[in-house]
Amino acid sequence: MTEDMLSRTRLLLGEPAIETLKRSHVAVFGVGGVGGYATEALARSGIGELTIVDNDRVCVSNLNRQIYALQSTIGQYKVDVAEQRIHDINPECVVHKYQMFYMPDNADQIDLTPFDYVVDCIDTVTAKIELIRRCHALDIPLICSMGAANKMDPTAFRVTDITKTAMDPLAKIIRKKLRREGILHMKVVCSEEKPIKPADVEGNIGETQDKAKDNTHKQVPASNAFVPAAAGLVIASEVVKDLIMQYTTTREK
Repeated sequence: MTEDMLSRTRLLLGEPAIETLKRSHVAVFGVGGVGGYATEALARSGIGELTIVDNDRVCVSNLNRQIYALQSTIGQYKVDVAEQRIHDINPECVVHKYQMFYMPDNADQIDLTPFDYVVDCIDTVTAKIELIRRCHALDIPLICSMGAANKMDPTAFRVTDITKTAMDPLAKIIRKKLRREGILHMKVVCSEEKPIKPADVEGNIGETQDKAKDNTHKQVPASNAFVPAAAGLVIASEVVKDLIMQYTTTREK
């Protein structure tokens, strides 16, 4: 067997599935702790076209958990680092990048219709609701990351419907807002672990960029090297499985 980057994946999935992934276009909104690992796994799975959306630069506090955060990348835009890494993994992958803070007032800048799948790893509630609403209206497959902060158990993540979430404060907020929109069901990746209260460390009260935009003052969320990574990998695996299943179902019809 001739080896290439997908030789081992091909042994698991078969050639038709590999070709399906090569023809697929996936968008990842937010390439931080969760979204960075999701993007990494999608690139290594042979997704042929990726769109990445994020406005942040790599900062020193990202080093503990974000795959694009290195001493050498501090100060660089995350989408630029992501694009370079994707091409270093798979030069044939087509990458589109949007250096923007996705919100309702600029959402029209991104046409969602070309996407075969959308991954939501955004932190801001307003932005998540806008993206969910638009994907729902266009019937575009979507998977949303719920909270990955203040957690310690990487094995607690589950793929489920948002109606079945229980331990996630973010999911509770999103669920309530979606009911007002008439959106009752949505695939999410959610932890079943009860959130841990952050330690009382001096200076842990402040505003993140996202929270500042929502005009709220909260504790900076606590995180670690393994929980966001686990959530991102679960998301990527679900996207890959769904894309292959969509192809199989279409052929059977």
